[in-house]
Amino acid sequence: MKKSLGPRALIQPNPVLIVGSYDQNERPNIMTVAWGGICCGKPPCAAVSLRQATYTCGSIQFNKAFTINIPSTSFVKEADYVGIYSGKNEDKFDVLGLTPIKSEVVNAPYIKEFPVALECAVLKVVELGLHTQFIGEIKDIKADEQILDQNGLPDIAKLQPFIYNSANRDYYALGDWLGKAYKIGRKDSTA
Repeated sequence: MKKSLGPRALIQPNPVLIVGSYDQNERPNIMTVAWGGICCGKPPCAAVSLRQATYTCGSIQFNKAFTINIPSTSFVKEADYVGIYSGKNEDKFDVLGLTPIKSEVVNAPYIKEFPVALECAVLKVVELGLHTQFIGEIKDIKADEQILDQNGLPDIAKLQPFIYNSANRDYYALGDWLGKAYKIGRKDSTA
């Protein structure tokens, strides 16, 4: 029997995404976001939801651009750090020894050391209570060559992203391969 948990902001798992932006003085900043993901295929779009009180929220509103960086498991401490401390008070790139790279297609930085970066131009802004959701059209994706598969796309096993469990505030590495999407559920499937 299922137990009612009441209405709450809970879905599992959450991706760990690092949002990059420039502030009004063109200083690069990054922030960890667990509320985000792909939201449209054509045009390709991603959405992130940020508390309105964050420094990054104001920066994205000002520049109409952001990046979504996907860290590998080797950067879990850095990802946690940029979610704890505000870019208003310190240069998180400098503190962590990370390198901001200016996007060639949007006015936002991405992180050189993280294996994947989506470069997004703000397409729509939705105010939602304490949060603002930014829907960004993905203008380009940068990926380290060593994490690409034979088709030239990111290989999740090589990327080694991690997830966030919002119920208990824990990070987890991804698990085992279970089957091929759009195949395993077919009536005639053997894998």
